[in-house]
Amino acid sequence: MAPKATDTRTRSSVSIFIVICMCCFFYVLGAWQKSGFGKGDSIAVEVTKRTDCTVLPNLNFETHHAGPKSTHDLSTPVKKFKPCKDRYTDYTPCQDQNRAMKFPRENMNYRERHCPAQNEKLYCLIPAPKGYVAPFPWPKSRDFVPYANVPYKSLTVEKAVQNWVQYEGNVFRFPGGGTQFPQGADKYIDQLASVIPIANGTVRTALDTGCGVASWGAYLLKRNVLAMSFAPRDSHEAQVQFALERGVPAVIGVLGTIKLPYPARAFDMAHCSRCLIPWGANNGMYMVEVDRVLRPGGYWILSGPPINWRTNYKAWQRTKEDLEAEQSKIEEVASLLCWEKVSEKGEIAIWRKRVNDMSCPNINDESTLRKCLSTDPDGVWYEKMEACLTPLPQVNDPDEVSGGEIKPFPARLNSVPPRISTNSIPGYTSESFQKDNILWKKHVKAYKRVNKYLDSGRYRNIMDMNAGLGSFAAAIESPKLWVMNVVPTIAEMPTLGAIYERGLIGIYHDWCEGFSTYPRTYDLIHANGVFTLYKDKCKMEDILLEMDRILRPEGAVIVRDHVDVLIKVKSMASGMRWSTKMVDHEDGPLVPEKVLYAVKQYWVSAGNNQTAAA
Repeated sequence: MAPKATDTRTRSSVSIFIVICMCCFFYVLGAWQKSGFGKGDSIAVEVTKRTDCTVLPNLNFETHHAGPKSTHDLSTPVKKFKPCKDRYTDYTPCQDQNRAMKFPRENMNYRERHCPAQNEKLYCLIPAPKGYVAPFPWPKSRDFVPYANVPYKSLTVEKAVQNWVQYEGNVFRFPGGGTQFPQGADKYIDQLASVIPIANGTVRTALDTGCGVASWGAYLLKRNVLAMSFAPRDSHEAQVQFALERGVPAVIGVLGTIKLPYPARAFDMAHCSRCLIPWGANNGMYMVEVDRVLRPGGYWILSGPPINWRTNYKAWQRTKEDLEAEQSKIEEVASLLCWEKVSEKGEIAIWRKRVNDMSCPNINDESTLRKCLSTDPDGVWYEKMEACLTPLPQVNDPDEVSGGEIKPFPARLNSVPPRISTNSIPGYTSESFQKDNILWKKHVKAYKRVNKYLDSGRYRNIMDMNAGLGSFAAAIESPKLWVMNVVPTIAEMPTLGAIYERGLIGIYHDWCEGFSTYPRTYDLIHANGVFTLYKDKCKMEDILLEMDRILRPEGAVIVRDHVDVLIKVKSMASGMRWSTKMVDHEDGPLVPEKVLYAVKQYWVSAGNNQTAAA
């Protein structure tokens, strides 16, 4: 039956009202973010009064989407979540220091992910430290971080000579130095660029192992290279937290006993600058893992011990014999992997990975390097790391790039990824890829009509919780922001490899667990179909509380899902100090998929387990 004209007018008026409301909603958000250095204050309160935008009492989502037995009761009592105790300000559930000490230290097992059992989870809101403010906008944030946001000075003392970070008044300043580049990352990268084709877009994605405060990744950004940096949560307090406060991609992580949460053939370049990883140990297991995640023809950089040991053994306080043995083992493993050493100058050595297995005689000699038994090189979640070779896709010619050649960036962003053009991901074709691109450009256009700050530079660190092919990230790609593309471990297909082939970065993750980051490290979180995906896997509040933990005060959330699901999300989010508005799909109110926009309110710890609002 065709809808009545009165129904059409009602739907239109409701849709117009919601859009107007959302404009008010984000106008208030803008006032907050432009006043008090990000803190909600009297200006924001006054703007809120002038733009009061309550939901119409007759707004009912049952009208067009509810079945006869549906129970979309918007008046359901809201569950209020209390603040956690102040000691949890920097709580990282799966890298909790107390829990870590219960695990073996061998091969850094205790620094890996060890998540709490269900009965140990916190069902409270992680407070921001007193005095917390919005980070500086990029690129100023690269060099300055407010002290109140990460109130730890230990690195300013421990790494003073190496120029990592300096404390100046109420801010930390990052001069761009590092253990191996005290004169600055720029000059160091210039040295690398004399060997590696960084300038022409051939190298776009990089992996920084043991990244410190991620200055290498920070300075690569202006060269259009996107680095995934990781370091453990250890005695170098808050190093990854500093990186994210600077607006640089980073996660808590370590090369230990389980595989890295990245797909095979992901990175154009991998880097270790005095990262203290025992590359030759365990039959070269960590080098073999780098080989797995490095693209054919990609580069591995090792700077610092043991490179140039003859000159530096005294400064490093190690014997010649020890250092020589270490380098010999590294050279041996590199040779087995058919990596070509393209440069060694000073304390920097650079190897290049083989472009295919046909040109490597060691590949078929299992007496030298065992092949992995698994046929899924991307099946890595909690999988044990082994010193076994991940075979590359077969080729027909010794000069052919295994898996397919990739265009330089930015052309590769919207080109069909080789994994799709070669039908390596079941269910995806070149045509479906192009359609996905068009669809997400349409979605993002609709998002911008509601949240005009989306690509303004207000949101620097963005997360897509269910990234698919990375088309949301591609649609908003800009030097002003970066996106952590998360592919859930229970997703129908492992699409993360295709995301990397587009020149984007991301990670595998299970949203029933805590993400490997500190609290308050993302400015905007996008969740497409996440709650439907995890409907029978874990509790909705587990996921929402984790989103709240990693979202900054005044950060934004965009949730796209079925209306039935979003009504429950909206109700729960209201008890988490989020301001929320739900709007129709851009194709109209008859589409059951809706979009929920939310902003996390500003509030901080006030001591004695009290909290202070703006």
